[in-house]
Amino acid sequence: MSANYKNWVPNGMITALTAGTAVLGVGTAALMCVNMDPKLKKAVVGTVGAGALVCGAMTAWSIYAHDKFSYDGKRQLSKDIVEGTAKYVTLPEGGIGLDVGCGSGALTIACAKRNPQGRMIGIDRWGMEYASFSQQLCENNSNEEGVQNTEFHKGDACKLDYPDEYFDAVTSNYVYHNITGADKQELLRETLRVLKKGGTFAIHDIMSKARYGDMQQFINELYNDGYEVVELIDTTDGMFMTKGEAKVLGLSGSSLLIGKK
Repeated sequence: MSANYKNWVPNGMITALTAGTAVLGVGTAALMCVNMDPKLKKAVVGTVGAGALVCGAMTAWSIYAHDKFSYDGKRQLSKDIVEGTAKYVTLPEGGIGLDVGCGSGALTIACAKRNPQGRMIGIDRWGMEYASFSQQLCENNSNEEGVQNTEFHKGDACKLDYPDEYFDAVTSNYVYHNITGADKQELLRETLRVLKKGGTFAIHDIMSKARYGDMQQFINELYNDGYEVVELIDTTDGMFMTKGEAKVLGLSGSSLLIGKK
């Protein structure tokens, strides 16, 4: 067996969209043969047909995205992002790192592999929107990878159940933009709250101005707070993906916030 990191575009979603496209397409064809008022027929056929086109477009996008993010596929975008982010996470001897929103455990495990002298804790709420992800899946994946310096727990990114300056490193990947109604810079501050002085951080997300506000101002504020190094890296300029890929996948603005407290 091997680790199963899943895909954030599940097979069930593709199956459902494919079926929906087929049903709407057949329905459109059938309605064209129905004898009814011409104006009503035009409106009904147009509505159902438009639905078929939209559903078909969503199906095509889902298949494209699934292929890009698949760990077993040719592109393996998820793997590139996870391993590229893990490179910035450094633990001292006996140190502890935190992965916020660990999902299937991929980033937690990648960081643990790179830091055998320490251990990594992954937390997640494992909600219904990603029903195939679970604590047990994370633990199974860690075992399959032969990684023993990990542990996984339920947790809330909005209010971490850890004291100030508890971890030697913190990391996260594509989590905060999914938390609706929350100030994204406050989420970053909550994660950085539990980071020790001198600890490293690497947080990857869609940090567009529309979602995160003025990130340069945020960086300046961190420097004013005494942080040693803070850098925001555009990961859509060939680092993890191309700008074309990012645009099609809805990931424009993806950036990696790295540094040392």
